[in-house]
Amino acid sequence: MLKHAKNLPDDPAILKAMIAAFQVENARIEAENAKMTATLRVHDQLVQALRLRIAKLQKLAFGKSSEKIEREIEQLELALEDLLVAVAECDEAPVDEAQDEPSQEQPSAPALRRRPRVSDETLRERRELDTGTCCPDCGGDLRVVGEDVSELLDMIAAWMKVVQIARIKKSCRRCERMVQEPAPSRPIPGSMAGPNFLAHVLVSKFDDHLPLYRQHEIFARMGADIPESTLVGWCGRAMKTLSPLIERIEADIMGSDLLHADDTPIRVLDRFLRDKGLSKGVKQGRIWAYVRDQRPWAGTSPPGAVYRFAPDWKEEHVLGHLANVRGILQAAGYKGYAKLYEPEPDGVPRLREAACWVHLRRDFHDFWASTKSEIAREALDRIGKLYDIERNVNGQPADVRHAARQRLSQPKVAAFFAWSEQQLLRVLGKNDLAKAFRYGLSRQEAFSLFLTDGRVAIDNNPAERALRPIGIGRKNWLFAGADTSAETLARAMTVIEAAKLNSLDPQAYLVDVLDRIHDHKINRLDELPPWNWAPIVADHSATA
Repeated sequence: MLKHAKNLPDDPAILKAMIAAFQVENARIEAENAKMTATLRVHDQLVQALRLRIAKLQKLAFGKSSEKIEREIEQLELALEDLLVAVAECDEAPVDEAQDEPSQEQPSAPALRRRPRVSDETLRERRELDTGTCCPDCGGDLRVVGEDVSELLDMIAAWMKVVQIARIKKSCRRCERMVQEPAPSRPIPGSMAGPNFLAHVLVSKFDDHLPLYRQHEIFARMGADIPESTLVGWCGRAMKTLSPLIERIEADIMGSDLLHADDTPIRVLDRFLRDKGLSKGVKQGRIWAYVRDQRPWAGTSPPGAVYRFAPDWKEEHVLGHLANVRGILQAAGYKGYAKLYEPEPDGVPRLREAACWVHLRRDFHDFWASTKSEIAREALDRIGKLYDIERNVNGQPADVRHAARQRLSQPKVAAFFAWSEQQLLRVLGKNDLAKAFRYGLSRQEAFSLFLTDGRVAIDNNPAERALRPIGIGRKNWLFAGADTSAETLARAMTVIEAAKLNSLDPQAYLVDVLDRIHDHKINRLDELPPWNWAPIVADHSATA
């Protein structure tokens, strides 16, 4: 230290310059250190996020859902997003979105960026930058030899407009008769809400889970002060307008001879409980989903889902929902289904039970995760081999699936249940592993039904997928305002999810249906369900 001090110059100006240079260098080093520290934090957060994502996927595949894990993932994703934004703000390197994968020089680097993918149907505007016809150096004529095209993703902000409908009055010079065009029908008679606006509100509320009070704030920024009470009324009246269509969709889906069924809890405000000071005025209802999806076996009927609300978990609601259904019901082991599987006076049950191997697999996985039991691990491996076969026959016709299952899956299923009976004698009679074995053995016929009918799936995943939007929505609206609100939610989900399952944009679909349903003949209602729908107006957004 003293040696360096002896070598310092005596000129104060030079010393000041050296100190300033050192300060600049220190600032640069501190910035680099801060950037490296932030990057390390991002990587640490990314690792934790990936670990929790894996845990979540394992829970979805094998175990019971865990709200605690879901909350941890949500908070971790928010923290990760904030850190990534902070790192991007400090990043001075040029942006290169031309590659989706990491470079060969750094194959292990995490791919934090990828090029956006934009549909070919998205509107494109071409802007040409032309150098002219003369060379800027010699003045010679220029000829086109090619072009370099790059894309810039831009956004046209949503905006409102007021459509003024002017009905010109005319009188006849000869007979003095007044002539005027009749007023066009509206989705809600007497209301100024147009079909585009109503479709936007419905999809935002029931599919994007954006509450009406937030939509009110958005519309206010766009220059339209629409009271929340008015939005509520418009939503209710629009759903009433769609009622014939929803009933037609429900009748078609519930008329199927093979349905998937599942339910999920939903919190509902109860004024009676609130007045009594009980349960904070909130009760737990259920949303049931009944799904038809024949795509895995190349069936001809289009996919769709029917949602029903029930104020509690009593079996009477399920018995009412499925009162007229015959055929096969694929569902979990909810006791309310038991009466549906009982033989009728002719000895034949109205519904045959198809069990879900995913539910059985979860029971074994939960026990294995807590005890690392070798028996539970072997059960998981045996069930996993059945899924290996299913992956190869997914999307094949029913007869192909049936033949493959008879040849490959049936011996494995028979061996699994024979092995289960042997293991049941070895394990304690009251632990969870024994319960899992008894659950499978008591429903052996239901678990084997997929072997004798190529239409039957190995699990109930279609119904579980249909309930995911409800789970996502609960994070935004927390609870339904009343039983009637939950019923409206179920009916709205029926029409929106039917459109999505048939690869339609639900908003474009609702715009067209709301615009024409009042003028549509009731005996031609079969033209409006998503699987038969064809728009009359080519593009509402273009006219808007």
